[in-house]
Amino acid sequence: MADAGIDEPLVAPILENVTQAAVNGTGKPPSTPEGMALAYASLVVMALIPIFCGSFRSVKHQQQQKAAGEKVDTMTSKDAALFPLIASCALFGLYIVFTVFSKEYINLLLSTYFFVLGILALSHVFGPIISGLVPASVPLETYQLHLLRGAPSDQPPHYLLNYGFSSYDLVCLVVCALLGLWYFIKKHWIANNLLGLAFAINGVELLHINNVQTGALLLVGLFVYDIFWVFGTNVMVTVAKSFEAPIKLVFPQDLLERGLDADNFAMLGLGDIVIPGIFIALLLRFDHSLNRGSNTYFKITFFAYLLGLLMTIFVMHVFKHAQPALLYLVPACLLAPMALALAKGDIKAILQYEDHPSTEEEGDSKSGAGDDEKKASKKDK
Repeated sequence: MADAGIDEPLVAPILENVTQAAVNGTGKPPSTPEGMALAYASLVVMALIPIFCGSFRSVKHQQQQKAAGEKVDTMTSKDAALFPLIASCALFGLYIVFTVFSKEYINLLLSTYFFVLGILALSHVFGPIISGLVPASVPLETYQLHLLRGAPSDQPPHYLLNYGFSSYDLVCLVVCALLGLWYFIKKHWIANNLLGLAFAINGVELLHINNVQTGALLLVGLFVYDIFWVFGTNVMVTVAKSFEAPIKLVFPQDLLERGLDADNFAMLGLGDIVIPGIFIALLLRFDHSLNRGSNTYFKITFFAYLLGLLMTIFVMHVFKHAQPALLYLVPACLLAPMALALAKGDIKAILQYEDHPSTEEEGDSKSGAGDDEKKASKKDK
């Protein structure tokens, strides 16, 4: 190099930086330890918020459904068994789509879809907060939207749509639409996280599994799914990096250096929050059914989830490779409540608990009662 007239002391730092960027795997300068710690800590906090809030909202949602006499949709054992297969087909399908077609057009289509869903999710989660902040100068008026299907005059009308809302709900919808538009246009990481948190809270609140056995089946199936697609192939990582939609929480590791324009992100998929979250929410509802005045099973499993998440981050940092978070979260979320139930003598109670009696059991009980009535009537005769 000296013969070519290039100064070696000047070249050495450049080569060192190129090497560091290559080792980092992203083509970007490695983050500082402080930046990485801030990013990982923020992801942990953002993962805990939807599980905590969504679990307590799920209890309220269940109580409202029971009070209204509504039919409750819960995940069956068959649904839990098929879910990893359906998720695998969807994941591989996305991988093929991103490989064959331009990801710009695919992401535009997906962004439009999640823009609409995001507005609805934000409205459901942040509606009460935004409505409480509406100035008193805005009049509170109520509206009712009806859509009827024609019916004979001697019969009651059949409502296809009967939706009530207020002027405050309209204000909330406008605010949420602006947040969704911010994400759609800028793809800013803060807007992404707002939508992601809303999706996660809604998922934990509204997706119910009926019993622990179904929850365990779902977790074990996705445990295998996550390990296969992360360690066995590059499909999961490729889709996660190509998919521009609020299905993951992100936080920049270079925030301290670049501020809000930072772009070297650590990420956590919403599936690693929602799937364990709906199981933890089930345990909170089980705590309430015990009427002991404490949420022991929820607290212990919530803490176990935190430990599993910290273990995921630790292993990922040590081995410098993406980790299937469910590899650590599933054993933590399953073993913790089972160990507690064994210690407290609640094994039978936790295995027999159901949010809602299954239709098969209801049918059996009704048929059994009918048989008893027939036998009794024969004896009377």
